[in-house]
Amino acid sequence: MSITSAFNSAMTGLTAAGRASSVVSENLANAMTPGYAKRSLTLTSSASTIGVKVVGIDRNIDPAIQSGRRTTEAELGNAQVQSDFYAKLTRLVGSASDPFSITSRLTNFDSSLIESISRPDSGPRLNDLALQAEALAESISDAAEGLRNARTASEGAIDTQVDIVNQGLQEVHKLNARIMISQAGGMNTAALQDQRAQAIDAINEIIPVTMIQRDNGQVALFSEGGAILLDGLPAELSFDSVPDTMPHMTQANGLLSGLEINGIPVDTGPGGAIKGGTLAAHFEVRDTISVEAQEDLDAMASDLILRFQDTSLDTTLGATDPGLFTDDGNFFDVLNTAGISNRLTLNDKVSMDGQGETWRLRDGLNAAGLGNAGDASMLQGYADALGSLRTVSSTGLGTATVNAATLSANLLSHFSQTGHAADQALSFASASYSAMSQLELAQAVDSDEELQNLMLIEQAYAANAKVLTVVDELMDTLLRI
Repeated sequence: MSITSAFNSAMTGLTAAGRASSVVSENLANAMTPGYAKRSLTLTSSASTIGVKVVGIDRNIDPAIQSGRRTTEAELGNAQVQSDFYAKLTRLVGSASDPFSITSRLTNFDSSLIESISRPDSGPRLNDLALQAEALAESISDAAEGLRNARTASEGAIDTQVDIVNQGLQEVHKLNARIMISQAGGMNTAALQDQRAQAIDAINEIIPVTMIQRDNGQVALFSEGGAILLDGLPAELSFDSVPDTMPHMTQANGLLSGLEINGIPVDTGPGGAIKGGTLAAHFEVRDTISVEAQEDLDAMASDLILRFQDTSLDTTLGATDPGLFTDDGNFFDVLNTAGISNRLTLNDKVSMDGQGETWRLRDGLNAAGLGNAGDASMLQGYADALGSLRTVSSTGLGTATVNAATLSANLLSHFSQTGHAADQALSFASASYSAMSQLELAQAVDSDEELQNLMLIEQAYAANAKVLTVVDELMDTLLRI
């Protein structure tokens, strides 16, 4: 090897060692930085001169692992939204052991009826019967209102997440352009790629995406349902939210907005263009899960009204007079059952918050005056009505011939089972995401490994410096000859 070759080899080695130490320092400094991908220096032998050549700095990312982690993260977000909704729904209707649940309120009402039947002349017992009946009506209407609020919350979440996706797509588009310009100028783009990966992660949690590499460092994004989100130019998602959702409002009847991508309506169902992720979960909560739960509560409210609206039970009632339980004070309308659980109230004539004439529970809601204080026949009729078998039908509960207690138990059991299934799905999604995250973290910065690399770099630097020292001594020797 000539002196010149040795000199060139040592100089390129020192340059490479300097760049390598810079990469190690950056890795150590960002070991705990979210979204940071480990850097590594790529070297090759120089074809034109003796020594090594720095090709560039690579981001250590396994596309398959990254894609798997994003998929499981989106699934976890989807499962979390549904699990949270079912947990809220279960709290609203209560559990079998909850003294404030719908089932407990119905049991208390039944027990109060039995006590009133034994002493129909007792004013305090009739007053308690009215209080228990009102508590039962309120437990159902409060659950329905809580359900409506949860549905409205999903409506607001959809609106917010559509804005986040639009902003994220614009950000990825801008970073694509900056990366292309930086690459053309020969600059390192690793930091820009980190920023772009974080922006894609934020989009992916809402709408799961497939990332496709394009020329000049560009990427294209497609939803797992096949919608084009970014390919050159970013797509624009649009959604018209409403400030409050009512039980009768659905996407099917046009009272609630669907989702459009570049002005084209897309399917928001579980198998549609935005399937998976939190956005699809909120659409499913708003358009399917909460609607079915509303139907279940409406079925129970309708059943309760009809059981006590029979004119043969209370002969003082006219053909269209409301019974003990009412649709916001009105007679039951079979054509207006949507949201009836929200409107369920106790008849104002016997309500303690209304006229409070509880003797009408014994003598008839429309009785002209007080009747026989010892006559418990109407109270017994109420008890019989509560225990009689009626056919009730709803999407979630199916069709069954049951008494009021069994219907209430079926309602709580159904909500409990669906909530348990959602929790199981959440546990599975969480485990899958944790496993993929661990695989991705295995590629992240290892401080011990980086310190070992730093020692090797130090040795290489010292060796190349030694070569330069020897070259310098040789040149001095040659010059003295």
